[in-house]
Amino acid sequence: MKGTSRISSRHNHRNGSPEIRNVPVFRSERRGHSDFPAQIELDVPGEWKIGMSPWDFMDKLKVGVVGVGALGQHHARVYASLPNASLVGVVDVRPGRAEEIAGPLGTQAFDDYRRLLGKVDAVSIAAPTTLHAAIGIEFLKAGADVLIEKPISHTLQDADRLIAAARENRRVLQIGHLERFNPAVRALREIVNRPRFFEAHRMGLFSPRSLDIDVVLDLMIHDLDLILLLVPSAPSHISAVGISILTKRIDIANARIEFADGCVANVTASRVSMEKIRKLRLFQKQEYISLDYTRQDVAIYGLKGRPEGGTPEIAARRLTPARREPLEDELRAFLGAITGSGAVECTGEEGRKALELALKILELCEIAQAREIDTK
Repeated sequence: MKGTSRISSRHNHRNGSPEIRNVPVFRSERRGHSDFPAQIELDVPGEWKIGMSPWDFMDKLKVGVVGVGALGQHHARVYASLPNASLVGVVDVRPGRAEEIAGPLGTQAFDDYRRLLGKVDAVSIAAPTTLHAAIGIEFLKAGADVLIEKPISHTLQDADRLIAAARENRRVLQIGHLERFNPAVRALREIVNRPRFFEAHRMGLFSPRSLDIDVVLDLMIHDLDLILLLVPSAPSHISAVGISILTKRIDIANARIEFADGCVANVTASRVSMEKIRKLRLFQKQEYISLDYTRQDVAIYGLKGRPEGGTPEIAARRLTPARREPLEDELRAFLGAITGSGAVECTGEEGRKALELALKILELCEIAQAREIDTK
């Protein structure tokens, strides 16, 4: 198709439903932001070809990363590889760290996140948890959409402030609960129906990273988020124990969570173990399911039909979805939520829900540890 075509977009290239006139139509709806005005129109010169995307005619999203440590550096790497993103800059307060990451990626380095304000459409925040709210709110007020690494914050009050800032400024706020994008988890969500019991083990070798928070907010919260996602009722009773081993914070924790519908979850997390284990097991009617986060596969064991007068047999099958990098899918989903091509996966409200449960478990762990110290 030759000549000039016209693209109209809701609000702007970041917030709307790209619509191609006189060529195949691409429609999307940005959930929660349907009141944005439909305004701009862009002339598209030349020939429209099958397989082309509206992004071929639109500006890339300008993105940045605040905090390029163990995880933030990978946010920067992935953004630099995405066709609809332009990595404007990375920020880190440690001398030379931002330059170390920025150089190979061909972007700018900053030692103060404020230098990115007003320069980016979207930002990933992988700074220490205690700084999430302060940094995130500034970017939201400056008009940027924000992805914050889990946990959303270190207090419920800060989580509420972030959620309110996103709502008031009509921005996307996504929380980086990465396991939601594990291909095995996505496969699991398709087959879970009314689970009755969970057992989660998330064990890791000691690492000096994330020592500003305890193991519950560092590791266990991954499994708490998924269990809350899969159980259709609220927690009704929680018990927990935890101890510190190598740090002044809780390094090993176990929690038992009872839900209003009768489901029970037993969750263990450790950052001082001798091996790395990332597994989630669950029971539902006539099925036992085991998910391995690292292998990205799901094993399912269920009852075959009982032969007449015979003993029931167990049938096994395995789901092995194509391996993918969860972080890439997470960042693609974030950009998709901004442009209206998908819903937000893990909203601020969902991140707050996981934080609320984690903080209750942490409180119980600290009480149990204090009681243990008092008896010595």
